[in-house]
Amino acid sequence: MKKLLMIFAMFIVAGFSFAQKAGDKVTFSSKDWNGKEITSSIFANNKITMLNIWGTFCPPCIREMPDLAKLNEANKKNGVEVVGIPIDVVDRLGNILPRPKADGDAIIAQTGANYTHVIPSKEMMGGLLRNIQAVPATIFVDKEGKIIGQMYLGARSQKDWQKIIDDLLSKQK
Repeated sequence: MKKLLMIFAMFIVAGFSFAQKAGDKVTFSSKDWNGKEITSSIFANNKITMLNIWGTFCPPCIREMPDLAKLNEANKKNGVEVVGIPIDVVDRLGNILPRPKADGDAIIAQTGANYTHVIPSKEMMGGLLRNIQAVPATIFVDKEGKIIGQMYLGARSQKDWQKIIDDLLSKQK
């Protein structure tokens, strides 16, 4: 019981320390998993973009990735895209760490998580990801890159994420 309370307290603290809040704009310039330049301009292509921050060390992150792949495919027609951000494949300066990157390659292949993954840049590590202390952590942004709703901590099923997405879509203009 004590261990459960400690874990719950960690999620609470992580939630309070998240630097971004609804209405804040997310901007970045980085590379995708394959080394192609990518910026926050990708948000303009969608009504909603789901930013799922994950770690190669995180079993719940890995377990939900097949559902996120299905979610991404099922929601393309609704203007929703899933984007993964593996927080541990770079150091604080944005330099790629070979071993975690290789682990990420294997995880993405194993889970079928064929949606876009962004390698965090130094800018992202000092901004959007600065205060992330628990993963998976998920935020949603609109086509302008503004955060909508709240940050979600923890893994969820495809069905649970779909309910959240449907609710967010119903509130979009």
